Amino acid sequence: MYSLGAAGLGIGARQVPLSTGSDGVTPQAAEYDDAYDNVLDKEVDLFNLLVLPPDEDAAAVPVHQLYGSASVYCQKRRAFLLMDSPTNWTDAQVASTGVAGIRVGLVKDYSAVFFPQIIIKDNYLNKDIGPAGALAGLFARTDASRGVWKAPAGIEGDLRDVVGVKTRYSDAENGILNPRAINTIRSFPSGIVNWGARTNFGDDDTPHDYKYIPVRRTALFIEESLYRGLKWVVFEPNDEPLWAQIRLNVGAFMHNLFRQGAFQGEKKSDAYFVKCDKETTTQNDILLLWQILNLLSIQFGSIHTKILSFG
Repeated sequence: MYSLGAAGLGIGARQVPLSTGSDGVTPQAAEYDDAYDNVLDKEVDLFNLLVLPPDEDAAAVPVHQLYGSASVYCQKRRAFLLMDSPTNWTDAQVASTGVAGIRVGLVKDYSAVFFPQIIIKDNYLNKDIGPAGALAGLFARTDASRGVWKAPAGIEGDLRDVVGVKTRYSDAENGILNPRAINTIRSFPSGIVNWGARTNFGDDDTPHDYKYIPVRRTALFIEESLYRGLKWVVFEPNDEPLWAQIRLNVGAFMHNLFRQGAFQGEKKSDAYFVKCDKETTTQNDILLLWQILNLLSIQFGSIHTKILSFG
């Protein structure tokens, strides 16, 4: 029902029922999966961060039940999931104990959790919300100014237009959270900042190559860039001239990243390698699979910059 004012009508206010249309139903997990397959896959060519804001409808599926399938989709698209912590995490010890539960079913190196809630102004009133949306802005800003290999954290990792955190945590409390790969939003005199850079595989008890967010995202950036940048090789003769051109192109791309500080090492031979030749794509591969698969194999590797752990 909509109220129509009397201004310009001369008929007074009245209620007018809507005769057609529907508000639909509260989306459930299946609708989110359908959105991934039929909206993001078909209409969004490229994205690298995913945030799922909670639905305020009481009948909606809890957002933490959606994170598993969302992280699987991020793995498919070489993207990264930014997760809000549960609202019932009331202190550092509760968070440290409860984090294992929200990681069940997650692709852990494609996701990270942030805690606690932040405070924003909404119509001049303070409102508590999850931090993931603000973190997405911080990630995008850091990507643009420093590159995906820079941790979006520390004093430079300030959250804009955020007026506070729901709970302030000390260095000692952060020392409980950080080893459990719970990225803490903290309040300092300089502002509200992200004080963590760990993926959900960053728990100190389970060492992993992709413990840190910028290391994981740099690898994804390289993979996606090469996937898109090498589409021209499809249907080209799979032989040494092609391999040499690929080595040249990929080598130039990697060297540019090296010059920008994406990798460790004082010289490029210490920082990365590119290999595409008869050893990575054998003659047997070519004879058996060329006509069907147009098989091509490239090996590359890099040594990422070290990440300073907070706490």
